[in-house]
Amino acid sequence: MVSLLQDLLSCKTVKAKLSLSERTYRCEACGLVADRDANAAANLAPLVEVASSTGTASGAGTGQGSALANAQGDGRFMPSGRWSSTNCEDGANRPRGSRLGPSPPPGNGWLRSQSSSEVTDETNFGTVHVVRPPPGQDTTMTPGPPGPLSAVVLAAGEGTRMRSNRPKPLHRLCGRPMVLHVLDALAELDVERVVVVVGHGAEWVGQTLSDHAPKGLAIELVRQQEQRGTGDAASVGLTGLPVDSEEGEGDVVVLPGDTPLLRPPTLAALVRHHRHHAAGATVLTARVPDAAGYGRIVRGKDGTVRRIVEHADATEEERSISEVNTSIYCFRRSVLAPSLRRLKPVNEQNEYYLTDVVAVLAEAGYPVHAFVAEDPMEAAGVNDRAQLAVAEAELRDRINERWMRRGVTMWDPERTYVDADVQLAPDVSLLPGVILRGECTVAEGAEIGPNATLEDTQVGQRAEVRHSVCTGAVVGAGARVGPFVVLGPGDEVPPGATVPPFSTGPPFSTGRGAGGNPPAAD
Repeated sequence: MVSLLQDLLSCKTVKAKLSLSERTYRCEACGLVADRDANAAANLAPLVEVASSTGTASGAGTGQGSALANAQGDGRFMPSGRWSSTNCEDGANRPRGSRLGPSPPPGNGWLRSQSSSEVTDETNFGTVHVVRPPPGQDTTMTPGPPGPLSAVVLAAGEGTRMRSNRPKPLHRLCGRPMVLHVLDALAELDVERVVVVVGHGAEWVGQTLSDHAPKGLAIELVRQQEQRGTGDAASVGLTGLPVDSEEGEGDVVVLPGDTPLLRPPTLAALVRHHRHHAAGATVLTARVPDAAGYGRIVRGKDGTVRRIVEHADATEEERSISEVNTSIYCFRRSVLAPSLRRLKPVNEQNEYYLTDVVAVLAEAGYPVHAFVAEDPMEAAGVNDRAQLAVAEAELRDRINERWMRRGVTMWDPERTYVDADVQLAPDVSLLPGVILRGECTVAEGAEIGPNATLEDTQVGQRAEVRHSVCTGAVVGAGARVGPFVVLGPGDEVPPGATVPPFSTGPPFSTGRGAGGNPPAAD
């Protein structure tokens, strides 16, 4: 702690700037705040008013260490497979990962309340200075232009109930890994940066995101070395976000990577509700007929959320509540990191729960609101293969409905399987038993099926493919394929050609015999 204090005091960016208490320095680059007295190094802690959510949650000098008390991460997984860290301007190593792109421009944001007081709190990490609103103070913010919106996706879990060597976030729904469905929803919002917290299979997950993440979405990966709960994961995730601008503050959406059914309009509505009410936090909730096993939303008399109680810890009265937590939140960035540092692992799993932040904020006087999702299925998590199948069926129904409303005919939607990356033109007809996988494209007027499986295949206008299997092939306009034809990678059917039954490859032309070979000579 003393060496860190000395490094901070010698940092060129400090410039002897004092905090509200006139006793602390602040590093403008990394947001750390240190007591001027080296003998009081145990008081080293970021302050809400000046540090915001940098994620460098250094614990007090009590020797009590945890992933949350020292939630600094250990670098960032880069597409090249390297881990790295960045430094302060004077070269002193600072435990933040290298960014994939430049920091977003500062926004005017939502303005903080000007009045606050510094108090000394005793936490499980030792004695720290934090900024909390004095009793009776209005903790709402003055509305202004919305600050930058960021997101933290929690995807570090192993997913033991999946019983698979594949990391849980990479299990596929409609041909696309779960975590990519979540990123697809975030890509529809005006998000400046997305941090994905990885753990189990970090390199695998990182490479998948590098190859297939939505274009134009600024993504950083931070590794959680030890899984100590969602609160710890969120704290580690904050290390991947740039320091808030003093001119204004932004908001951060925190959500799990196993909610592939979440729609972009619901996320957008959650953020709008959060900003409209100038809330410290807003929880996406759902009302379900059977709430067994879910965390209950406990509201106060004024309708705001007071706390989230887990089913096992709930009283009989609390278990009668039908409004449940979806584990999807929107937080005011400046209050999230200090709230995370106040969490305690007082549970059987000895983990830090993100749900406990709600009670921390409510007790500190910050308004916590709830936004109820119209469709509870959107927030359904996937924890095992049975839930994966349910989510797959729901997502497939959505995909089929979307294409039918765009002019695609499906004779039997219940027996038609179309992956998320497939592209269909108007007037395409899909007969029963059709499976379109990967990045298939089917042009206008083409007819596929019955009982045809296409993967990464291009089909031209008015072509027909019946009772056949095509992988990585190209079927020209007006061509006829099948029945019982197998086309492999690189096979191309010329426009207007006919591939006779039982063919397995080129050449393709009318009059060829079975197997695509010319008739035997006399």
